Amino acid sequence: MPALLILLVVYSLALIVLGAWIGRTVRQSDSFFVGGRTLGAGLIFATFLAPNIGAGSTVGATSIAYREGLSAWWWNASAGLGSLVLAFWIGPRIWREAKRLNLITLGDFLEHHFGRGVRGVAGLLIWFGTLAILCGQLDGAAVVLKRASGLPHAWGCFVAAGVMTAYFVAGGLASAARVNGIQLVVKLLGFGIAAPMALMVAGGWHEVRALNLDRLSFWHGTSATEGWPRIFLLGPAFFLSPGLIQKAYSAKNERALTRGIAWNGVCLILFAAVPVILGLSARAMFPSLEQPDDALPAILGQLPLAVGGLALAAVFSAEMSAADAVLFMLSTSGARDLYKGFMRPAATDAELLRAARITAVAGGMLGFALTFVLPTVVDALRMFYSILVVSLFAPILGALFLPKGGRGGALAAMVIGVGTLTATHVITGGAGYGFASPALLGLLASTATYFVLAVF
Repeated sequence: MPALLILLVVYSLALIVLGAWIGRTVRQSDSFFVGGRTLGAGLIFATFLAPNIGAGSTVGATSIAYREGLSAWWWNASAGLGSLVLAFWIGPRIWREAKRLNLITLGDFLEHHFGRGVRGVAGLLIWFGTLAILCGQLDGAAVVLKRASGLPHAWGCFVAAGVMTAYFVAGGLASAARVNGIQLVVKLLGFGIAAPMALMVAGGWHEVRALNLDRLSFWHGTSATEGWPRIFLLGPAFFLSPGLIQKAYSAKNERALTRGIAWNGVCLILFAAVPVILGLSARAMFPSLEQPDDALPAILGQLPLAVGGLALAAVFSAEMSAADAVLFMLSTSGARDLYKGFMRPAATDAELLRAARITAVAGGMLGFALTFVLPTVVDALRMFYSILVVSLFAPILGALFLPKGGRGGALAAMVIGVGTLTATHVITGGAGYGFASPALLGLLASTATYFVLAVF
């Protein structure tokens, strides 16, 4: 068995054991869903940053840097800027409301303001979009396993789905938050060593720069899906994500919430340089890769075994922590918003906890099945972020700052926003019009609809 595969197997088993050990004390849905609302700034920081450095931030962003160059910085930096909005503007306000009303999921928040209908529509949209991002994380993990052992892509996705589901199902957020802390250390250490070493192996900055002269525009963005326009898609996604908002509920106080999420945002902005360095280095050494998603494992394969192995473990950690965050959204929304909200309103706490675990297993299986449909990490993530932003932007901000739109305004905004997104995507083949992507047009249509109905 290859040494790199042995390393990843041992590491995966350790994550499962840790998750199961923590999960043995989880007997109530409150602990599974929001960690008992006891997380301090350190655990908030870890359970935000670890999932946020996932397949999109590593495999996907390196792939973008390989194709586009320096402007790939905007992929992770936009997420960091969105996180700062959550830390200082959205998060504290929604945390106070969640604590006062004992809200568990974003669906609870939406039902409180707009009724069960909006909760149901949001739950279904969250499920559909979240399966796409889970698919993206599993694809990223499969890339690592293929590099480590030659494991076929389908088997890599299957193994990743099994590991992530096993340690998450045991204890939900209570397990994931602690496991994420371990994963975060591995990630930061691995990428912190790998990035400068990859640049050195590629010949140093002057050589890499000379071979990428056409990819050094920081503001590059010839279309709505390249360069700085990504901020309109990724920024809002990181202060509207149901999973991130629900994790914000778990903070023990506002200070812990603000500090933990803000430091996560700062780190994402700084980390944005790492995949840019790796992508440009890979382009300098391998200018003709058939699949840009192979850029990260290709450049890591040129590093010494110990460094390359640590870096691959860091990438694997990135995919696993992001995948468990997605499973968190699927299981809690499915159990609380759909099962208890519509199928069995009188469900006991024990039944709700069991439903969350069953839903997590089902979500892992469906995410694995979707890896045969969506071809790349970036394709999967773009689908998720588009649906998320367009469907939730107006209802969430409207509930917090302009509640007069009511149930009709929220439903109309969601329907018109997603309808505009879908129609524009079909008509333009996903390209949009200039800098206006289908997601941005859907967002504008949704926001305008809610505003008009709230004011007039």
